[in-house]
Amino acid sequence: MTKNRITALFGIKYPVIQAGMVWCSGWKLASSVSNAGGLGLLGAGSMHLDVLKEHITKMKLATDKPWGVNVPLLYPELDAVIDLIINEGVKIVFTSAGSPKKYTSKLKQHGITVVHVVSNSIFAKKCEEAGVDAIVAEGFEAGGHNGREETSTMVLIPLVCKATKLPVIAAGGIGSGRGMLAAFSLGADAVQIGSRFAVSAESSAHDSYKHKVIESIEGDSVLILKKLAPVRLLKNEFSQQVQLKEEHGADIEELKNLLGKGRAKKAIFEGNLSEGEIEIGQIAASINEIKSVNEIFDEILKEFKEAKDEINTSSFIF
Repeated sequence: MTKNRITALFGIKYPVIQAGMVWCSGWKLASSVSNAGGLGLLGAGSMHLDVLKEHITKMKLATDKPWGVNVPLLYPELDAVIDLIINEGVKIVFTSAGSPKKYTSKLKQHGITVVHVVSNSIFAKKCEEAGVDAIVAEGFEAGGHNGREETSTMVLIPLVCKATKLPVIAAGGIGSGRGMLAAFSLGADAVQIGSRFAVSAESSAHDSYKHKVIESIEGDSVLILKKLAPVRLLKNEFSQQVQLKEEHGADIEELKNLLGKGRAKKAIFEGNLSEGEIEIGQIAASINEIKSVNEIFDEILKEFKEAKDEINTSSFIF
């Protein structure tokens, strides 16, 4: 692949970003993605300060390639996390779930490349105003916390590309070479892949979680908790409880009480598949095997080239 705006911005070989997922994206996964030629991200959203520092230290030992940290701006120890990232010399930060204005200028003052995740073109414009270096445009096919607009990736990417001159990273429902080619044809400069790496051999997720994802089929994922913060997960006993509450008009406080704390950790990290949030994207239906990061890269890049060659040699009547 030739260089583009994203590979040049991060200094990576391939325009493939690994999403910084809670309970999945530790140093083993992130360093493997970076070593394979993409951009690996530590998922700070499920790490306390001491754990994050440990993973940053191990990342420095595991790879000499570019990598970064994903920071959800709902993090309870946010100021301390930002200071730790700066003090540890992290070069790339992806922020999400909050205003891009909050920390962008501070991070950039320390020479850090900043990327923010959005779910609509309005926030994309705000990112440009805030001074971020690139945008992740995430469609509602994505796993975990999601946009309220429920705009699909196919619709979202062209809208965001039209709204901003910044490099755009497409996310949501992308886990294959053909999906990657489709994202580029819509105007994206790179792709961010979450679910595919969440069930990789190097992911820190529980084996029970990985196998549950592999067994899933079309229609098994659902978007719930729309009154709080929409989240996509696989259907289970917990999701059924939430849906019943929502159908009967539960208010925000009732839903908060039902949600409690640590639902994602229960499912993803501890393997409690009945009481936890089995967060994963719609692409889960096409994932049928646990593979290493290197195998995933080989498969995606091979399929990308094959699909591109098919299009180049096809006969279109126009």
